[in-house]
Amino acid sequence: MKVLITGGAGFIGSHLCDVLVEEGKQITIIDNFRTGSSGNISHLKEKIQVFQGDIRDQKLVDSLVKESDLVLHMAAALGVYNILENPIDSISTNFYGSEVVINAAVKYSKRLIIASTSEIYGKNSKQRLSESDDRLIGPPQKLRWTYSDAKALEEAAAHYYFLTKNLPVTTVRFFNTVGPRQSGKYGMVIPRFIKSALDSEPIKVFGDGRQSRVFCHVKDAVSAINSIIIEPKTIGEVFNVGGIGETSILELAQLIIRRTDSKSEISFVKYEDAYKIGYEDMKRRVPDISKIENFTGWKPLLSLPKIIDDVANYLSQRNLGHP
Repeated sequence: MKVLITGGAGFIGSHLCDVLVEEGKQITIIDNFRTGSSGNISHLKEKIQVFQGDIRDQKLVDSLVKESDLVLHMAAALGVYNILENPIDSISTNFYGSEVVINAAVKYSKRLIIASTSEIYGKNSKQRLSESDDRLIGPPQKLRWTYSDAKALEEAAAHYYFLTKNLPVTTVRFFNTVGPRQSGKYGMVIPRFIKSALDSEPIKVFGDGRQSRVFCHVKDAVSAINSIIIEPKTIGEVFNVGGIGETSILELAQLIIRRTDSKSEISFVKYEDAYKIGYEDMKRRVPDISKIENFTGWKPLLSLPKIIDDVANYLSQRNLGHP
């Protein structure tokens, strides 16, 4: 099978490359290497085909989709800092770029998996969040919601083509996927906290730390995608993919300090001091993952302590100069 992975040098995309190469699939990736890294795929350079380019390049995307059997659309402009600093380019990438990929998949009738996000749900206070729940989004001046809006339009376009053109598409909404290779540069909390802990620097908790999340190991997330690929019943559906075990951000910081045997202290930072104008947070975001379990049998297996240990080991190896 020939598989195209957009954003294949990114965090989730590169882990998909690892698994699919091991399965004997022929892998091609396209990545602009803005948030993706050549280091994420350097160990695969003899086994995959790499195109440096933008998903908004219609000619390039069209040619790559045409030659593929399966398209895994993982590319996106993401990360809170990135969205707030570059909202216009992020909207363009996340909607127009996705439109280019979707249109090519429609043109050539290719199986398509789209990576969406828990940001879709916005500030909906209903917990656990299931796939049919409403979106509750802040005003347009809160620029963080531009990511949610662009991804919602992406989902809507894909569903329209499923209904009208029989596009074999499945949408996956990831909830706080974390693990080795994830960068803390754009606001991702676990690599940011762990790097501070390893460097014995203060761990900066935004707000009061009582906001809670559920984290999912990237290996579990990749396993979820694989379960969707092999199950035809998932076509036309949308699935939450997340972990189990809700934890507050303050509890997360305390657990990281314990597991890394760090001397770091916790400091609290006001949101207005941490982000530009245009940010707001939500108190809880907890996924209902029963639908994907019912369709494919998938469920997450790796715990939050395992996530922390794997990320800490990865960052420690990088500090020692190892790949």
